[in-house]
Amino acid sequence: MSALLQQLSIGGNGPASPTIVIKDSIDIAGYRTSGASRALADVAPAQHHAEVVERLIGRGWKIVGKANMHELAFGMTGMNEYTGTPVNPQDASRIPGGSSSGSAVAVGAGMADAALGTDTGGSIRGPAACCGVIGLKPTFGRVSRIGVAPAQSTLDCVGPFARDMRTIALAMSAISEGFNVLVAQNGAPAARVGIVRADARRDISEAVEAAVRKAELAMTSLELAGLADAFTAGLSIINRETSRAFGHLVETGHLQPDLEARLRAAANTSDEDVARAEQVRRRFTQNVDEALKDLDVLVMPTLPDFPITLEQARNGTSVIAMSSLIRPFNLSGHPALSLPVAVPGTTLKAGLQIVGRHGADELVCAVASRIEAALAA
Repeated sequence: MSALLQQLSIGGNGPASPTIVIKDSIDIAGYRTSGASRALADVAPAQHHAEVVERLIGRGWKIVGKANMHELAFGMTGMNEYTGTPVNPQDASRIPGGSSSGSAVAVGAGMADAALGTDTGGSIRGPAACCGVIGLKPTFGRVSRIGVAPAQSTLDCVGPFARDMRTIALAMSAISEGFNVLVAQNGAPAARVGIVRADARRDISEAVEAAVRKAELAMTSLELAGLADAFTAGLSIINRETSRAFGHLVETGHLQPDLEARLRAAANTSDEDVARAEQVRRRFTQNVDEALKDLDVLVMPTLPDFPITLEQARNGTSVIAMSSLIRPFNLSGHPALSLPVAVPGTTLKAGLQIVGRHGADELVCAVASRIEAALAA
């Protein structure tokens, strides 16, 4: 049960109501939003639902739990010694990915039809790839963050997890005003795909390209300039904004040691670091926009490798490179989705990442739906 911090039963209009769990950084009225942290264990219960929760309930979804997470959403492993580490449904010996670990695990383990997570530096797509489920980071600003912690962010997005694209589209139609389910499910037969040459395991890259080929989508290979710089710049922004939101909790003495160390380091992010990061943001965003002028979507692996083991993580193996292919699109704000794909020679599924133009979340979903259908055939 470590995927869930609490079991709930809120909303729904009958036994056929779709079920969903909500990450513990998103307000549910009457319940504490603790960010899975001892430092916020005694915070006052939320007085109002987050806007996305209100929308879900209004459209007949049933909330069945609050999802566990990496403490304060500031980490990629998804491990949490305070609330317990959610068990990766693909391989219990491996990390579930963070920070939306409980959301990905709850979906992968069949505890709910869908889950909401948040993605500041890959925190939806990373766990989705680790756990073999689908995760969508919408275009920045497309989905309301009212009632979501931290209150201020230039990177963070609320988005859904599910086991199939139909449910992803239904969840998006609930939380995003104007989301067009028909477009999202049309399969995008004429979509033009750019395969981004990325630094990733060869077998994962080959599986990603094979999936696009099987979907019979027109594709071309390309370099995407600025990926590495955007990865570094994204961390500077995350460090500055997370330090401002949660840095004061260091003095409580209630944070887990790894998080306390990260927050102390984040406090050293300078104005010059942020200014350089903003310059990179502008350049990289332009690079992605330019690549998408003649292409409908970009495709690449979600993660450069399979998730490391829990033992490796506890022994200090770095996971910073996990987000090398996902964090850049938080910086640029483009919609990005991770779809599970089989990799020959292993039972583990990897993530195929699809990136689209700003506001073209439906087209990203349509391409994912086409690839999903091709892989199931």
